[in-house]
Amino acid sequence: MTFYEKEINRINDIIYSNQEQIKTVIEIRSYIDNNYNSDLNLDLLSHFHFVSKYHLLRLFKKHYGLTPRQYLIDKRIEKSKEQLIKGTSVTETCFIVGFESLGSFSTLFKTKTGKSPTRFQKEQLSRSKLHSEF
Repeated sequence: MTFYEKEINRINDIIYSNQEQIKTVIEIRSYIDNNYNSDLNLDLLSHFHFVSKYHLLRLFKKHYGLTPRQYLIDKRIEKSKEQLIKGTSVTETCFIVGFESLGSFSTLFKTKTGKSPTRFQKEQLSRSKLHSEF
């Protein structure tokens, strides 16, 4: 093996050393995206890919800047906005997107958006009525 081949192999090992970790967090994120309305927790997600939950927590945070729980909450809030815009009631929306408590849903929604779910929905519905008049 030539010097250059050794160098290329050495550089490849450095660049691609964490491909398996990247694959793991991408698959975990995809799993969350497809199952956001299920009862997901760190234990379940770590068993999904046979990785320590603490290692998963560090990897996910390193690559996405959020813990899996924070990402799940953001995904549920995003999906709840879609449901509210469609006209789904706040209570139905809460359970459709996977929250178990209307109180915690409302609190998290207001924390993330600055508005209560009801206020958000009313504003969206009034905007859509304004746009339909034009």
